[in-house]
Amino acid sequence: ILEHIEEAGIHSGDSACSLPVHSLPSELVDELERQTAALARALNVGGLMNVQYAIKDGTVYVLEVNPRASRTVPFVAKTIGRPIAKIAARIMAGEKLEDAFAHYGAMPDPRNPGHIAVKEAVFPFARFPGVDILLGPEMRSTGEVMGLDRDFALAFAKSQLGAGVDLPRSGTLFVSVRDEDKKGILPAVKRLAGLGFKVLATSGTARFLAENGVDAQKINKVLEGRPHIEDAIRNRQVQIVFNTTDGQKAVSDSKSLRRATLMQKVPYYTTLSGAAAVAEAIAALKAGSLEVRPLQEYFA
Repeated sequence: ILEHIEEAGIHSGDSACSLPVHSLPSELVDELERQTAALARALNVGGLMNVQYAIKDGTVYVLEVNPRASRTVPFVAKTIGRPIAKIAARIMAGEKLEDAFAHYGAMPDPRNPGHIAVKEAVFPFARFPGVDILLGPEMRSTGEVMGLDRDFALAFAKSQLGAGVDLPRSGTLFVSVRDEDKKGILPAVKRLAGLGFKVLATSGTARFLAENGVDAQKINKVLEGRPHIEDAIRNRQVQIVFNTTDGQKAVSDSKSLRRATLMQKVPYYTTLSGAAAVAEAIAALKAGSLEVRPLQEYFA
């Protein structure tokens, strides 16, 4: 089971994901396994099958079922150390599952393989000056990278580095989120503030953060006049951005902000889950350096 970092609504090819899951409770993992097995039997699938689920308030929804391989097959194979495409091909040709496992080795524990892998998408936005970097249901990535470690935070940090995102260990965090995300963004902001980051925020977000114990300095939106947040980004006074938008006007108004972060190579996160993951990753990086190991060590 691969758990997406971004919420449903972002194309699966553009979403970062972890294998195994890093935040789903065991009872939901049990339910996903039960439903997947039931679907495979009902559809009489021999070989590979891909299912996309969404979970809302503990309820599991099936988004789509594909009786075929998906783009995550190479990622899964490299994570677990098994050639699952070859195993699936042998089963499609009539071989029994236990015979295929006898040839290639049984699958490792899907919930605890001893390490965790994070897949991150790579985007070509820097080559297309007029394109907005905001993600949605249309796939826009042109490649993928993989971070592997014993710990989710370090695996996520490696995936960001592989995708060309240099996570800061210190500096200034800019936060501007829609009203319904203010409570959800608070833990990630507090985490980075506790690590010594200075916090800048637009008026509404700054007020909310101050009311909840975070020392945040107010900065103008672009439409509110200079000095504003784009000036700060272009002057390299901001090292990381958390920004969510609501409604077409807000999306349009913040497009130039997103472009400025792209051109200045400032890490920019547009979902609560992405902000939470990167806060964990930065904390792990500050606690110690990254280690590089060969794949064989993870499967020994």
